[in-house]
Amino acid sequence: MRSSVDRLRAAGWEQVDETTPWRAVDNGFVVRGAALVAWRRPVGSSTASPFRIVGAHTDSPGLRIKPRPDMGQFGWRQLGVEVYGGALLNSWLDRDLGIAGRVVLDDGSVHDVAVHEPIARVPQLAIHLDREVNDKGLVLDKQLHLTPVWGTGVGAPGDFAAWLADRANLDLATIAWWELCLFDITPAIVLGADRSLIASARLDNQLSCWAATTALIDARAPTSHTPVIALFDHEEVGSESSTGASGPLLATILERLTNGWGGEREAFLEALAGSSCVSADNAHAVHPNYPERQEPGHRPIVNHGPAIKVNSNQRYATSAETAALFRRACERAEVPWQVFVSRNNMPCGSTIGPLTATALGIPTVDVGVPQLSMHSARELCGASDPQYLAKALSAYFTL
Repeated sequence: MRSSVDRLRAAGWEQVDETTPWRAVDNGFVVRGAALVAWRRPVGSSTASPFRIVGAHTDSPGLRIKPRPDMGQFGWRQLGVEVYGGALLNSWLDRDLGIAGRVVLDDGSVHDVAVHEPIARVPQLAIHLDREVNDKGLVLDKQLHLTPVWGTGVGAPGDFAAWLADRANLDLATIAWWELCLFDITPAIVLGADRSLIASARLDNQLSCWAATTALIDARAPTSHTPVIALFDHEEVGSESSTGASGPLLATILERLTNGWGGEREAFLEALAGSSCVSADNAHAVHPNYPERQEPGHRPIVNHGPAIKVNSNQRYATSAETAALFRRACERAEVPWQVFVSRNNMPCGSTIGPLTATALGIPTVDVGVPQLSMHSARELCGASDPQYLAKALSAYFTL
């Protein structure tokens, strides 16, 4: 999310404080926690210009540091963590982990923290002590087996807070709370003999956040619609928060935009009636070692463009009309596109798409870049697909 903020500011977007009387900012954005909503006013628009919305989410599954994390035994200093979302637990073993997030001080100020150094590690049990692991599979207890080590010796309550204060250059006595996570410090890389793949953490779904921000900045000046991006938090745990897609954040910002540009409630409802939304969240590429896990005829391939995600039971919000709309955007951008449908005996996950469609009554299409290793600490996608998605979203904003 911070990357999107920096890029928007560099491109001339202005941050608006939603706690103050609204100002009519043509190119602006609002930040609430780890969520962001940004917009671009169309040239010569009326107050009832429909919205073209791209939604994504900023959060990813992983390990979050507990409020009182200091623990350990047998000469190991350890950190108490809580599993966030549906993480692939085994992928967090034997990785060099840094610490990032934010710290809130007594005065309410928020300070970002990012320690890109190997601070912690979740060590795997040696095969000599688990001889059947390769035949019967690895079983991890979230409470017992995922506590990382971060040093040796005898720890004491307050050790982590003192370390954090030192690394963040803060006064220990002023730290009121934190929201911190562990992350694999290995940087994103281009992979493959043909350099056709990207390996990185958090492709789901920061890739879509990058593409949405790129599209908003790069799209040609709109004339009939108001482009909006909504990057929500907490999608991986159900979206039910003040910064999640089930909350009122997006609806509030859209109405205040209409009001700020001279419209009233009727103008806002008129704008919604002509609006649409693209929910951008990565899709499952066909796995070469497990092709039977996907529906024949609907197996997305990396570097073949974004996939339109369809589920008749409304786990995805795609309809015939919205699928056709996104297809037109791809064709205008000269971008290939695919279709993803889950097997009947393997239910799919869901996205912010159905939530946004339900809350605002806006026709929505679910799309996403195909990837492997979804919810792993380290994920994989095609090197061409992020640009394909950004170009398609840019075209969608001006259809």
